Amino acid sequence: MAITAQDVNKLRQMTGAGMMDCKKALTEANGDFDLAIDILRKKGQKVSASRADRETTEGSVFIRTNDDSSVGILVALNCETDFVGKNEEFQNLGNAILDVAFTSGVATTEELLTQKIGDFTVQEKITELVGKIGEKIEISEFVKVSGEAVVPYIHAGSKLGVLVSLKGVNGTDVQEAGKDVGMQIAAMNPVAVDKDGVDASTIQKELEIGKEQALAEGKPANIIDKIAEGKLQKFYKDNTLLNQQFVKDNSLTVAKYLDSVASGLTVTEFKRISIG
Repeated sequence: MAITAQDVNKLRQMTGAGMMDCKKALTEANGDFDLAIDILRKKGQKVSASRADRETTEGSVFIRTNDDSSVGILVALNCETDFVGKNEEFQNLGNAILDVAFTSGVATTEELLTQKIGDFTVQEKITELVGKIGEKIEISEFVKVSGEAVVPYIHAGSKLGVLVSLKGVNGTDVQEAGKDVGMQIAAMNPVAVDKDGVDASTIQKELEIGKEQALAEGKPANIIDKIAEGKLQKFYKDNTLLNQQFVKDNSLTVAKYLDSVASGLTVTEFKRISIG
């Protein structure tokens, strides 16, 4: 059957695919729109497979909290180039995935990919956009944080996002404090909230480094362990959030800054996701 310009435009409006791709799909499907849509989606799948080994070092972080700020969700959607990362359709897809993450209540990326955006799953919508744009697109991170008050922070360019969970709020407006701490996390990249959150392998590694440095400096053997312990405490001060110097006021630690906002206010958890 003859494929008209109106048919091609209709399919383009339905799928967002390019005019020539729509014409080819309709011709192959003999004018059957449902089959043409499947053909376009299969094209996207082929593009995905052919670019599976490509690096996705660009993209955007999408982040949101619920109305009472008790839950925050962060989704990192990656692509190959900055040009695509700023594309309106890419941004719209990222926000649509974030909407689904909130409404579905799923806990993992694998579950999120099976949820529906309209008639298609999240994975199918990603594949569809891959077919249209011709770049590898993937969800690299999906995290959820809950607490008394969860505050989001997005770094310039939307390539780095932070969720901070606070407790000890006691009715205080902690949004500004949360964003200050989010900025701290973005800039200083702490390994844990405090020393209790540092894993045993990291502690052991830091102690071994401290001992090796002390031996290299010719320190007496009987004080090597003490020197290594001192270096470990320095590591905690530099690399655990609550013990770090507050970037906006070096006379305070982050812990003391939070306590000055509201007595007992502290961080229970944070997530820092960076693209690239």
